[in-house]
Amino acid sequence: MWIEIRSVFKLKWKYFHQFWSYIEIGIIICSWTSVSIYIWRYNESKRIGKLFNETNGYVYINLQLASYVNDILIYLYGFCSFFGTIKLIKLFRFSQRLCLFIETLKYCGKELLVFFMMFSIIFFSFVCLFYLLFISKLESCSTLLKTIQMLFQMILMKFAAHELVEAGGFLGPFSFSLFIIFIVFICISMFISIINDSFRHAKKN
Repeated sequence: MWIEIRSVFKLKWKYFHQFWSYIEIGIIICSWTSVSIYIWRYNESKRIGKLFNETNGYVYINLQLASYVNDILIYLYGFCSFFGTIKLIKLFRFSQRLCLFIETLKYCGKELLVFFMMFSIIFFSFVCLFYLLFISKLESCSTLLKTIQMLFQMILMKFAAHELVEAGGFLGPFSFSLFIIFIVFICISMFISIINDSFRHAKKN
């Protein structure tokens, strides 16, 4: 962390023009936030254990806050692993194939940013659609988080479509078909085309 702080003072705004700087910042933020959340979870578990011992288990204990804190900690661990894995690419940058991969990402960086902004808007609109239509009919759409997980399963083709058919005779199959057409066929095809064009450009140069 101190190395990154010295780099910020040395390079100033040029520091934020480097891709790897954001990876380092992500690791630092997630790591320190994980430490604070871990301490919060530890104190919460001590409070619940103390309350349980004082009442011999005859009092109602709300575990919702503890569950949320634990979920946040797991998410932060996931982001730390994600940023750390990406940092490994920097360590293996002397590989010719890996250099070609990095150059490909450089060429398509701006296009991918625009694509992910567009994809996020379309994906979130489908999240709202499925959540509002099937919130009372499907357990997998009972919360926004579960709805997002269900839609990602649809992208991976690991979702049982018969649940939507049973939940809504017309709206279920219609919504499922719209999602497959817009997300799987159109958006994924655009993503592959962007990567493919950038790869040919990087290989040519």
